[in-house]
Amino acid sequence: MPPLGFWEIIIILVIVLLLFGGKKIPQLARDLGTGFREFKKTMSDAEKEVTDIRHEIEDTAPRSTTSSKKTGTAAGKKKTTRKA
Repeated sequence: MPPLGFWEIIIILVIVLLLFGGKKIPQLARDLGTGFREFKKTMSDAEKEVTDIRHEIEDTAPRSTTSSKKTGTAAGKKKTTRKA
C-alpha cells in the first residue's frame, strides 16, 4: 500500500469533520490522549513489576559453592535416586 499523500489526508480529515462535527473532535482527541497516557503508565508499571520480581528471584537464588563443584552437582540441586 503506497503512503498517503497530501490530498488523501485532506479528504480523510474532511470526512472525519463531517461525521463527528467540530464540537466532538476535541473531545475525541482528549479521550485518545488519555487512553495513550494510561496505556504508557500501565506498560511502565508492568515493566517495573517484572524487573522487581526478577531482582527478587536473583536475590533469593542459591549461590554456587565450592562444595558443589567438588561433587559434580549443580548448585542448589540434590541428587535423586529412582526406586525400581
